[in-house]
Amino acid sequence: MSNYPHPLIAREGWPFIATAFLIALLVNIYAGFLWAIFFWLVAFFVLQFFRDPPREVPSVANAVLSPADGRIVSVEKVYDPYLKRDAVKVSVFMNVFNVHSNRSPIDGDVQNKWYFPGKFINADLPKASLENERSALWIKANDGSDVTCVQVAGLIAKRIICNVLPGDHLMRGQRFGFIRFGSRVDVYLPLNTKINVSIGDKVHATTTVLAELKKQT
Repeated sequence: MSNYPHPLIAREGWPFIATAFLIALLVNIYAGFLWAIFFWLVAFFVLQFFRDPPREVPSVANAVLSPADGRIVSVEKVYDPYLKRDAVKVSVFMNVFNVHSNRSPIDGDVQNKWYFPGKFINADLPKASLENERSALWIKANDGSDVTCVQVAGLIAKRIICNVLPGDHLMRGQRFGFIRFGSRVDVYLPLNTKINVSIGDKVHATTTVLAELKKQT
């Protein structure tokens, strides 16, 4: 249980929030409130974009938690280009009104990390998974399962932040990164994983159980 009574603000947003509110305040002082209304709206939009509320971690055994807030846009069998295997891909699309803090879907150790420069097409499109700028993590679960978690930039998103390195241990729900202004997160899972979501479902980082891993033999 979190001790924070109010939503937190992601540290990645502090400079943007300070700048937006400073501009709004200066316009308000020198030009008046009516001229400043637009700038105040922008400032409050930036503030809500960078909100980062605490989340409760479900106690479901072998759970794969949603790494992001948003909407499920893909649940399909694909080829995992990072681990060179057949896998089930579950994709979460984040619009500009979703919380953009990314959290670990499982307990496990980071085995590898990849970064790929790329395009900035609409992250809602299937081809964005392989053509857009992206950062991928290979996480080995405590039971030996391999999970690939990929942050994908979008049409407006121009900055992927991933704060973990190979060798780091992640806990389910632990914050590991952020994507600014619209994007998606892809999770590649073993074929025998039980999937709990469908295309169109709204999900929330950490609190939504996307899937359940089967014990490795």
